[in-house]
Amino acid sequence: MSSLVVAFPKQEVALKIKKLLGQSGYTVTAAVSSGAAALQAMAALDHSILICGPRFSDMMYSELNEYLTNDNRMLLVASAEICDSAPESVVVLGMPLQVHDLLETVRMMDESLYRLRKKQKRKPKVRTKEDQALLNQAKALLMERNKMSEDAAHRYIQQRSMENGTGLIETAQMIVALNSN
Repeated sequence: MSSLVVAFPKQEVALKIKKLLGQSGYTVTAAVSSGAAALQAMAALDHSILICGPRFSDMMYSELNEYLTNDNRMLLVASAEICDSAPESVVVLGMPLQVHDLLETVRMMDESLYRLRKKQKRKPKVRTKEDQALLNQAKALLMERNKMSEDAAHRYIQQRSMENGTGLIETAQMIVALNSN
């Protein structure tokens, strides 16, 4: 479940929305009344949702949105005219706020962030040049000493890595160390 931060200029409004979300099973990390406090609360969070109003004493929602990372989302609760001019990256809910609409929108945004996290986990990790050189060295040793093809050497390293519960690079280091003697 995504982390939630609630930010409205009136602290009472932020606390009421926090309570409502809490009663619906969501965990609200912070309920604040300024843009700076919202940014501070969001800074430590990945894949989180900021539920906020359009204006604060220190900044507008558009400024807040510029500081959010790609892993964070904004749900703006505002009048229809402000909602119409909001950028596409901001999810909007018009006033007056309906509890069902708020909960359903938060659920939808939470599912979207869950899919994003899942997609990011599936991306292959980018190896450093040093790691790639080490892996290539281990494959070259296996190819030379055991007369393996490059694909077979790579599969061998992968299998040993899985069997030993070690990373691919760590396994390559062991192969190089054992074959260097």
